[in-house]
Amino acid sequence: VASTARETLLPTSLDTMRIVTVPIMSDNFSYLIIDEATKIAAVVDPAEPATVLEAIKREGVNCTQVLTTHSHFDHAGGNSVMAKSIPGIAIIGGKGDNAQAVTKEVGEGDVIKIGTIDVQVLYTPCHTPGHVTFVADAKDGTPKCAFTGDTMFVAGCGNLNSGTPAQMYTALVEKIGTLPPETLVYVGHEYTVKNLMFAVTVEPENVAIQQKLAWAKEQVASGKHTVPSTIASEHATNPFLRCREKSVMAYTGKSDPVESLGEVRARKNVF
Repeated sequence: VASTARETLLPTSLDTMRIVTVPIMSDNFSYLIIDEATKIAAVVDPAEPATVLEAIKREGVNCTQVLTTHSHFDHAGGNSVMAKSIPGIAIIGGKGDNAQAVTKEVGEGDVIKIGTIDVQVLYTPCHTPGHVTFVADAKDGTPKCAFTGDTMFVAGCGNLNSGTPAQMYTALVEKIGTLPPETLVYVGHEYTVKNLMFAVTVEPENVAIQQKLAWAKEQVASGKHTVPSTIASEHATNPFLRCREKSVMAYTGKSDPVESLGEVRARKNVF
C-alpha cells in the first residue's frame, strides 16, 4: 500500500474509549487507546515515533504508557525514543520477550489501567517467546478491543518462527478466538488482501471469504484500512482460526486441529 494512501488517521469512537489507527512504516499499524473521560491514552507498538508523537499531539491526550505486543523492531523499535520524548512514560511488554526499553513485563491475566479503561493481558507466545495480546474494555457495554500484534491478522496469523503449532493454537484459537464475537480486532499489519487470497484457496466454497476479499480490495484501492475486524468475522473467514472445520481439515488432510493449523501455516509460507 502506498504510503500516501496510508496517512489518514481513522478514529473508532466507542463512547468512553476511542481508538485511533496510526499507519506507520510500509504496512504496520500503531494505535492510540484513548479514555475520553480523562484524556489519558496508551499507544500500541509505536515503532515510528515521530508519526505517533504527532498523533498524540493532534489528539490532545496525555499518553502515559506504551503497550508492546512483541519485541520485533517494527513493533518495539520506537520504544527508546518514546521513553526519551515523554519522561516517565511506562513501557510495557510481555514476560520473557526482552522488548526494547521495557520498564515492566506483563503476563496472562494482568490488568493495565488507561484512565477508566481496563486492559487485560493475554499471554500469546509463539511468533516471539513473550508475545502478548492486549484486550481493552471500557466497561460501558461497548465491544472490547483486542490488539493482537503479529499473532492474529485479518484472515491470518503470524509466522511461527521458533514457536510451535500447539503454541499458536493456544494463542489464536483458545485465547483470542474465545473472546466475545463482537470484539473488535486491531492487528499489527495490513496483510488482509493477500491473507484472503490464500483463504480462498483453502475454502473455495466459503462465500464469507469471497465477500470479504472483494471488500478488502475495495478498501485498500481507495486508501482505506481493513481494521478493525471482529472475532465473529475471523471465525467466518480466518483459515487458521477455522483449523477445526471439516472443510479446512479436508484441505490439510489432518484430523488433529493443531496439526491442521500447522499445515495451513506451512502452505501459507509458500503461497
